[in-house]
Amino acid sequence: MRYIGLAFLFAFLTDQLSKLWVMFGLDMQVGERLDILPPLLVFKFGWNDGINFGLFGGNPDGARWVLIALALVISAALLWWARKSITRPIALIGVGLIVGGALANALDRVLYGAVADFLNMSCCGINNPFIFNIADIWIFAGAFAIVIFDEKKDGANTA
Repeated sequence: MRYIGLAFLFAFLTDQLSKLWVMFGLDMQVGERLDILPPLLVFKFGWNDGINFGLFGGNPDGARWVLIALALVISAALLWWARKSITRPIALIGVGLIVGGALANALDRVLYGAVADFLNMSCCGINNPFIFNIADIWIFAGAFAIVIFDEKKDGANTA
């Protein structure tokens, strides 16, 4: 569980600190654009009250609390499952990254009513209209780690 806890703290803190830096350090306003390494990396600040890529956005305030509850339930279920099923450190780190990212985004919903997004990446003539945040990266990386490094894939933990 130590791996999960450390990965959780890392994911949660890097996400929250990056959002605070963009919102208050850079004082970015909604829709504002800051070219970092264009077009590969651009900051475009926005609030996402939906799920990934703004899907199901513009919902009433009740949806906000449903998404918060969903993040809590999924995080708890993932932790329960990991405690019983995962032994490889890299997969445990993946669980911590997912839970840290999910709860960081849930905290945004509690504090601000929506998730703060600011990263935009485009490449090779493709103009990506979507923005995301560090928590989204950790959630994706964690899911990748679990899928690739789950010990059941190689038969080591089969009953």
